[in-house]
Amino acid sequence: MQFDDDADLDTSEVQDVRGSRIPGGRATVGGGIVGLIALVLGLFFGVGPEQLGLSSGDPDAAPTASSATQVEEDCRTGRDANDREDCRTVAVVNSVQDYWEQEFRRRQGTYTPSRTILFSDRIGTACGSATSAVGPFYCPGDRKVYLDLGFFDELRTRFGAGGGPFAQAYVVAHEYGHHVQDLMGTLERSQDGRTGADSNAVRVELQADCYAGVWAHHATTTPDESTGRPLITSLTQADIRDGLDAAAAVGDDRIQERFQGRVTPESWTHGSAAQRQQWFTTGFRSGDMADCNTFR
Repeated sequence: MQFDDDADLDTSEVQDVRGSRIPGGRATVGGGIVGLIALVLGLFFGVGPEQLGLSSGDPDAAPTASSATQVEEDCRTGRDANDREDCRTVAVVNSVQDYWEQEFRRRQGTYTPSRTILFSDRIGTACGSATSAVGPFYCPGDRKVYLDLGFFDELRTRFGAGGGPFAQAYVVAHEYGHHVQDLMGTLERSQDGRTGADSNAVRVELQADCYAGVWAHHATTTPDESTGRPLITSLTQADIRDGLDAAAAVGDDRIQERFQGRVTPESWTHGSAAQRQQWFTTGFRSGDMADCNTFR
């Protein structure tokens, strides 16, 4: 995956609070690509949510002073995105939102942008406070995506994915799939408390995978509004394989087999490895969000 070296990045879409501290409070899961993984693993091993730092906490907790280098200082162009992981995240967020803004407009709708918050260790959100243990997540309460970049190392070392820039892009695009669902009123279907292979929770996650594939289909043809040129200039089959590999790595069956030694479909919340790959591929091949109806 390559970005246009001369493109200007819009860092207003990403807030960097890495190194910040938040006042007290405990953590809650806000939902996302692996938003429930730490909680589910805790239940597998008989560990209570509070011991994992995932119980409900202060929704008003907010970051204090940050000691991190801010992305707005260092992530200015596509060349920076080709060189740095955090700048690549900015570029992917820009590309994903360029696509969805144009797609909503084409459908006579209005896309409301979502900001990605880069954090480390712990963060306060409108959904409560959360630790890095929950993985990337989308909070519908404030319509923001939360991401600790350290998760990408976990994706390789703990969950067995091969990694690569597009594996990271898939994660970001999946979370923005949840934002699209939120804007369209479908995200709330996952809040009925049910789990299992046929649950709405799984269907919502698979649809977000499909939306990630739809964006990937259009990634190299979606013009950036500031330049009129696509921000992403190259996306290879090897990149797509990296994305599919990441999708499989966070399938419920793979995670259960790895961490509990058996597969229990009745507790699934995100779908199997095969399902996640299938729905990303569906979106990628057609490029049409209408093909992402996982609720049929």
